[in-house]
Formats: sequence, C-alpha cells, structure tokens
Amino acid sequence: MAVISFARGVPAPECLPVEELAECARAALERDGRTILSYGPVAGYGPLREWIAERHGVEPGRVLVTNGSLQGFVFLAQRFRGGRVLVEAPTYDRPLKILAGLGAEAVALPVDDDGLDPDALAAELDRGPKPAFLYTIPTFQNPSGRTLSAERRRRVVELAQDHDLLVLEDDPYGLVRYEGEPPPTLFELDGGERIAYSSSFSKTIAPGVRVGYLVLPAELEADLEAIAVSTYITPVLLGQATVHEFLSRGYLEPNLERVRRLLGARRDAMLAALDRELGAEAAWSRPEGGYFVWLDLPRGVSAAELLPHAADAGVTFVPGTDFYPRGEGGAGSARLAFSFVSPDEIDEGVSRLAELLAGGAASDRAARGAGLPAGRSQG
Repeated sequence: MAVISFARGVPAPECLPVEELAECARAALERDGRTILSYGPVAGYGPLREWIAERHGVEPGRVLVTNGSLQGFVFLAQRFRGGRVLVEAPTYDRPLKILAGLGAEAVALPVDDDGLDPDALAAELDRGPKPAFLYTIPTFQNPSGRTLSAERRRRVVELAQDHDLLVLEDDPYGLVRYEGEPPPTLFELDGGERIAYSSSFSKTIAPGVRVGYLVLPAELEADLEAIAVSTYITPVLLGQATVHEFLSRGYLEPNLERVRRLLGARRDAMLAALDRELGAEAAWSRPEGGYFVWLDLPRGVSAAELLPHAADAGVTFVPGTDFYPRGEGGAGSARLAFSFVSPDEIDEGVSRLAELLAGGAASDRAARGAGLPAGRSQG
C-alpha cells in the first residue's frame, strides 16, 4: 500500500519551474560567472538585494539574503541567545527546536480563527520581563493555515510600537493565495521600524534554490551580517543569481499563477474530503492560501495515538503537539499538508483517516502507553 503523506509541507513536483531555472542558471553563469562562482559578500548577491529592497521600499543595506529563511531565524535567535521569545501556539516547529537549542524561553500566545490574540500579547507584555522578540506567521500560518485579521494586524503593530517590541514577521506563504484579498503586512503597517520581515523563494519558485531573506532595521542587519560572517565565508551566489535572473525575466508572476492553480485544487480537494468524510465530528481551518489545514479531531481522540494506526493504514500527518512549546498543547489536533499530494491521494488519505476514526482506533482508550513515535514535519 502506497503511503499518502499529509506530513510533507513541500510543493508538488509539477510546481517546480525546472526548464525556466535551467535557462536562468545558464544565463547567470554566462553573464556573471566569475563573480558568482567565487567568494562574495555575506549579505548576498548585490542585484538580488537591490530587487528585494525595491520591492519592500527600503535601502539595500537593510536586506540580508540567507540560505533559506529559516537560516535568517537562526541568526536572529543567536543574536538574542537565551532570551525570552513570544510565539504563537501553535507555531512552526523548527523555530521551536532552534530556540530550545539556544536556551531561549518560548512563551506561547493563543491563536484562534482570526490569528494571534492581541489581548493575550498585551497581557504578556505587561507581565514582563521584556521579550527579545515576537515571532509570528500572520498569513496562512504554518501549521494552522489561519490568517491574522486586518484589525488584529493594526493592534499588533500598535503594541509593538508602544512597548518597543521587535517583531519578526515570517511571510513565506503570502503570495500563495487562492482566494480573497491580501491584508497589509505588519511590515507595511509599521513602516519597518519595529517589524523585521522574513520571506523566501522556496514556495514561490523552488525550495532547492535555498534563497530566503530578511528585511531588518539597519543596526540589526549589521548584527546579523556579523553572525553570518562567522557562519560561512560566502553565500551560495549561484543560487541567488539564478533567482535574480528568474525575477528579472518576469517569470515570477506566471509561476505564481501555476502554483496557485495546482495547489488551489489540492486545497479544494482537502476541504471537500473533510466535509464529506468527517462532517460535524471534527473541525478544521479553511485557509485562503498556503499549504496547511489544521484539524481538531473528535473529542477524546489523541493525534499521537492515531498516528501509528494511520501509518499502518498508509497515511501520515504531524500531531499538533509538535507545534507547541514543550509539547504543551494540541494533543487532539493534527496538521494536514495538502501541497505535495495529488487531489486523488487527498481523497483517499482523508477516507483512510475517517475509517480509523469511525473505528475508534485513536480514542483515549485505545493504544494507551504503546510507545508511539512523535510526528516529524518536513516544512
């Protein structure tokens, strides 16, 4: 039986612009090969920094191009090593692991259908001590797929300004929108004074190019660039120059249209399958974009206990506990990634889950104490 993976938060292979990237890599090498095949500035390939800076209305010196956006998070976490960091609950699991490894205290803030609760943020800021920064994914959040409402975005920015709070806005999914109008980013609302902005070309072009970036206050950019210098001698200029060529040729918008069409069909298939198979027994998010649906399982069902039964039935997912600091939450929830699997596989995978739930395979009474493996996400 073929395994259907709802754990893989990666793009479907047909989303990848292989031929276009091959053309762009060759063109970049022919035009600027002696530069991009040698050592270069740690902050990134100059023309790409300029393109990003123009897109966000800042000076190029505020842009740090990184080997994927997660590396930018690592640099920021190292800058504030051991500090107190506010995070959404649930949130992306990789930053949680990075923070734990650096001895930081991750403080969980609740999320609902409208995103991060600003009242909880305000209460935590009043409680003190002052956090190093707030980490938030306000648009099509990983893992929940939820989007912070426009009203709450303004409130979060106001709180950041009032409390001199640094906010890292992680926005890898914002352009992968299937319906609705995009709200302003926190960075746009703030003007870039207290909001650091992180994004990536992994979801809009290809993850294998490993090109992400940060837009930072100038002083913080210098601090993080110094950390980058101590980490590697040179960035991967070939990948960055290839991405710049892709952008310069106007390939981004047509590629986004393809990605939205392919993944939008998968999002629709996931929501339709959940409606058909689970009905009123469970609840789930209804994202307007991104890669993920957050599933709240029927009452009394443990995602961790369901996982090994699901794996035996040929379907996998990531338990909700992986996305909470210290695993303190999400026991009855799961992240379902729809980006990699086909619509037909989504139908079959959700059907398999529904059969397990109907059979009581993961109730609190089943498989208790069976030494179950933790879920592992990819993206």
